[in-house]
Amino acid sequence: MSDALRTLQGKIGAVADGQFGPNTARAIAKHYELSPLHGAHLLGQASHESAGFTRTKESLYYSTPERIQAVWPSRFKTVKDAEPYAKNPTALAGKVYAGRMGNINEQEAAAFIGRGFIQLTGHTNYRLFASDMRLPEVLNDPSLVENEYAFESALWFFKSNSLFDLCTDIDELTIRKITKRINGGWHGIDDRITQTNKIYRWLS
Repeated sequence: MSDALRTLQGKIGAVADGQFGPNTARAIAKHYELSPLHGAHLLGQASHESAGFTRTKESLYYSTPERIQAVWPSRFKTVKDAEPYAKNPTALAGKVYAGRMGNINEQEAAAFIGRGFIQLTGHTNYRLFASDMRLPEVLNDPSLVENEYAFESALWFFKSNSLFDLCTDIDELTIRKITKRINGGWHGIDDRITQTNKIYRWLS
């Protein structure tokens, strides 16, 4: 498990063993005053996005252009287009993130890659998170979102995007609506449904 989960467990008074289970889920919900429905949707989505709370930093290191082209087909029409970006995460970040999400150049794109349990991405999101949470240090050291604020950034994302307003049920349609807002599609929908329902049972 990630150090980020142990850090979170320390904050909420749970056993800091780095394992996500019913006791940690209940402690999170209690500490952050989340209803079973809100807690299940937030933690279910966070679990999927972070591979079971084990990954809190986006990796843009791809060893082959074929994989890059498969992940970003709209950005790389052919495998040849992707060749300069294989094994070059900084250049890849610039290609896929510069000029959008508040990133003005390749350096900002590489600095403000996805981090946290729901992959906070882009200079604009980091700036808004830092401002709303009164954490200006995040803009100077974005890596703080990988560990210290991995959960807080996910909670902020749900609140700032009004995702809790969508948490009216635990059914598949509701989970799909929330997933679309987070992911832009329904990537990993089966796992998101499984995780959300499992956590809802724990919290109920």
